[in-house]
Amino acid sequence: MSEKTINVNEVTFTKKDVTSDQMVKWCPGCGDHAILNSFLKMLPQIGKKREDIAVLSGIGCSSRFPYYVNTYGFHGIHGRAAALASGTKIANPNLSVWMVSGDGDSLAIGGNHFIHVLRRNIDINILLLNNKIYGLTKGQYSPTTPMGKITKTSPQGTIEHPFNPGELAIGAEATFFARTLDNNPKMMTEIMLEAEKHKGTSLIEFMQNCVIFYNGAHAYFADREFRAERTILLKHGEKMIYGKNNDKGLILDETNHIKSVVIGENGITEDDILVHNATTNDPGLHMMLATMGAPDLPVALGVIRSVESRVYEDQLEEIISDAKVNSKIKTVDDLLNSGNTWEI
Repeated sequence: MSEKTINVNEVTFTKKDVTSDQMVKWCPGCGDHAILNSFLKMLPQIGKKREDIAVLSGIGCSSRFPYYVNTYGFHGIHGRAAALASGTKIANPNLSVWMVSGDGDSLAIGGNHFIHVLRRNIDINILLLNNKIYGLTKGQYSPTTPMGKITKTSPQGTIEHPFNPGELAIGAEATFFARTLDNNPKMMTEIMLEAEKHKGTSLIEFMQNCVIFYNGAHAYFADREFRAERTILLKHGEKMIYGKNNDKGLILDETNHIKSVVIGENGITEDDILVHNATTNDPGLHMMLATMGAPDLPVALGVIRSVESRVYEDQLEEIISDAKVNSKIKTVDDLLNSGNTWEI
């Protein structure tokens, strides 16, 4: 995988140091609490000084994040977090930039910025908190709300086809996509560390629960009772095996589509099970993994895609350096007197 070097010897702070003194104003039981806690535990492990970390957001419940992290931060306007994060990273490439956004903030009003920051591959980390609803504005349907869901703005049930953030991201040529659950702190911390190591735009989708306006949005596969049978944790280089007894796996069928099988039945052995390759440039299998789900396939968790590609800010710096050396225009006067000029 394409990774940055993390120097843990540079760590000069603890979780307590990056926890702000602001009252956390999320509803009791909201999944955001667990995500924030995992984030604060993770920051001291990335090898950056506290003054070299920036947390930026747009609008929404998730976007209160910068207030609760004692680093540099900026609470922006609706849908514009990706633009803010992009400018911050380009202005100071040494910063570890974390963009926190929701399914409404990034996939609705911010959709255009979202796809282009992924396409450009700027070295930032995007935490997409997906609760499938607008929580801050009290329960309207969002771009990820399932069809038929009754909400404040769809009293007869929404008739809009929802986005799958992973499918959208891979379609936009994202170099890193991962998915995790808000009720698994260990997984969240590990995946955020993997995102920081990746050199390029890293997108993590957090399947987050809104206890007030869409309680149980992810219960089908996220609840402890069902999790082992309805999710699969992917790890690069390892067999795609899952299930309470680790007796199920994924193969490609005769039509080259992913199929779930039981190991030991119909002649299937572990040798037949696919091995996860997060680093292949071919997005085909990654797309299939990102779109898996009920009733026939488990939901994929973990790092689904992590491929190497040049980052935007490095290429931009090369262009600027080349222009400084080769351009005939060195000053503003040179610019004003270049081309066709007239005296009046």
